[in-house]
Amino acid sequence: MKFPRYEYKQAGVPTIKSKMFFSDGVVELPKFDRPCSAVENLKRAARHNKPYWVPVGLTDLQSINPTDLLVETAKVQSSKVNVRFQDWFGADWTFVASAGGPMLTPGVPQIMEDVTEWESVVKFPDVDNFDFAGPAEEYLKTSYDPDKALEIDIGLGCTERFVSLMGGYEDAMVSFATEPEACAAFFERFIDWEIAHFDKLFEHYPVTMINYHDDWGSEKDTFFSSQMLEDLIFKPTKRFFDHIKSKDVIVQLHSCGNINRFIPYMIDLGVEFMQIQRRVVDFPKVKEKYGGKIGFCGMVEGLDFGGPPPEKEKLLEMIRNTIDILGKGGGLYLGMFMSDPELLWAAVNEIYAYSSEKYSEE
Repeated sequence: MKFPRYEYKQAGVPTIKSKMFFSDGVVELPKFDRPCSAVENLKRAARHNKPYWVPVGLTDLQSINPTDLLVETAKVQSSKVNVRFQDWFGADWTFVASAGGPMLTPGVPQIMEDVTEWESVVKFPDVDNFDFAGPAEEYLKTSYDPDKALEIDIGLGCTERFVSLMGGYEDAMVSFATEPEACAAFFERFIDWEIAHFDKLFEHYPVTMINYHDDWGSEKDTFFSSQMLEDLIFKPTKRFFDHIKSKDVIVQLHSCGNINRFIPYMIDLGVEFMQIQRRVVDFPKVKEKYGGKIGFCGMVEGLDFGGPPPEKEKLLEMIRNTIDILGKGGGLYLGMFMSDPELLWAAVNEIYAYSSEKYSEE
């Protein structure tokens, strides 16, 4: 079946308006007569269960960060100067305007100097004392788009939360090596709390996908060994992901670094989409090796994010190549970060039309 490609703002073509990424701008995009909802199709894509098209962030998803560090980040990320703040565990952060993100504030005493004392020094926020209902009601009334899937960024995972309490990766990794039993006990308690946190979000928001942040490496290699992942991180993380998936919610793992060695563990954890660094992980090789066992939150293969945009026909060729390689059988959704409205129109149209044609053939 052939799907139409529309000229930019072609007369008679219905459109939608979507907020652009990393910008306050709004872009007009073609609206397609789709065979199912964005929620159902994203779940089909995540589970390699005959999706109808490759989802696109601009048209298929809306993302919010209702709690934790990212709430504060959202408040200051438009700032032109550095801003210092604390998250709800008491970790001290500085939003670095030039980098567009937060880092632990240098020189601030760490919350936990000795992991064996975690039970007395770590104060887990009582989620029952936070107002989830009010902000959710306001969001659903003023901002929520029922035609899009809702992704909630739940904030820091086991490793990142532990690092924030220990004041950095160096002391955290030393604790992994010297006090593994205390670390493991902390992670189990943290996941107890994280499940309670998720349940509050699930109660108040129509969440489709949870994005879980847990950086496991630098661009050189992983921060810790596979044995440490098995002994400390895997079991509590698996318990959390199993809980999320029991609610029919998609699990996406955001993890920076060269974490190739950990991809088999991600599969065993039940991760459905990986949000990982393309420049240090070869997505086509991962797709070839693991096929339908895990999916990608990706960009168009070969597109230089931040560089000059390619010519239209070259971009469309790159899109088709990406879908051919990474979209086979599902397991793919794409982010589009270009600022040119005509290119975005053409790109979104081609993604929908070409992937719909491919999946109808499959």
